[in-house]
Amino acid sequence: MNIRELGRSGLRVPPLALGGNMFGWSIDEAASFAVLDAFVDAGLSLIDTADAYSAWAPGNRGGESETIIGRWLNRSGRRDRVVLATKVGKWLPRKGLSPDNIAAAVEESLQRLQTDHIDLYQAHADDPSVPLADTLGAFACLIEQGKVRAIGASNYDAARFAQALAVSAEHGLPRYETLQPEYSLVARKGYESELEPLVRKEHVGVIGYYSLASGFLTGKYRSEADLGKSAVRAAAVGKYLNGHGLRVLAALDDVADRHAAAPAQVALAWLIARPGVSAPIASATTVAQVQELAGAVRLKLSDDDVGQLDLASA
Repeated sequence: MNIRELGRSGLRVPPLALGGNMFGWSIDEAASFAVLDAFVDAGLSLIDTADAYSAWAPGNRGGESETIIGRWLNRSGRRDRVVLATKVGKWLPRKGLSPDNIAAAVEESLQRLQTDHIDLYQAHADDPSVPLADTLGAFACLIEQGKVRAIGASNYDAARFAQALAVSAEHGLPRYETLQPEYSLVARKGYESELEPLVRKEHVGVIGYYSLASGFLTGKYRSEADLGKSAVRAAAVGKYLNGHGLRVLAALDDVADRHAAAPAQVALAWLIARPGVSAPIASATTVAQVQELAGAVRLKLSDDDVGQLDLASA
């Protein structure tokens, strides 16, 4: 399997990450355990979550995803088989990136995850109220203490991310080794226009989210009538039901037919083939979905396939 390094961190992963946002929201603990087992059984390792997951769900307060993952790690004994990534900064009880908040949040995440270290600890969103040197200094302390192996950032724009890298170099602090932007065949411009040149120049690993555009790129939603299949997905997916989105689906169908593959596999394979991308994030609610997604790692697109997808999604 094609193993990739996350930036210059020394962390090495296969080129597909499992999103933990579904755990404790769309699926219960037993189903989450089955998904996690299937993911590792497929030879994959990078599991991405956050302290805020899934505070948005009725009856939840946050921390549910980390708690389920922690129970699975304890039950399965597979901690050494996974690269564990979580985030801090967006959950209301632990909002922001002040040193005190980071220090408190990491202890809570470690407790929920039932582990003594987090492989990749990420700033979930920029916090302009805190000097970057203070935030990076707090992360440095966690690395020195052995609680965190490497750090990353999510939802930073290019200017702010470049500034963070410069502050790390200037002060001799650990740098963000990964970036999590939104990136998919139907959401290219925000990443490719400014972030992509920066991360490739600086050798930062990219772990994009919404890789399947909230399920739109699976091909499950092709009309307004299809939105009724999932009340959870309807609002997120409906915005893609336009000429651009339907052209992308047509191209996915065409390429998928040539490879006897699923549209979701092709959409992920396109991302995996992009220079600078380490591991796109995809979520699953069943073992069958995990097995389908894992097939993207083995799918090799031709230059003609990539060109067709590039043109349709431009």
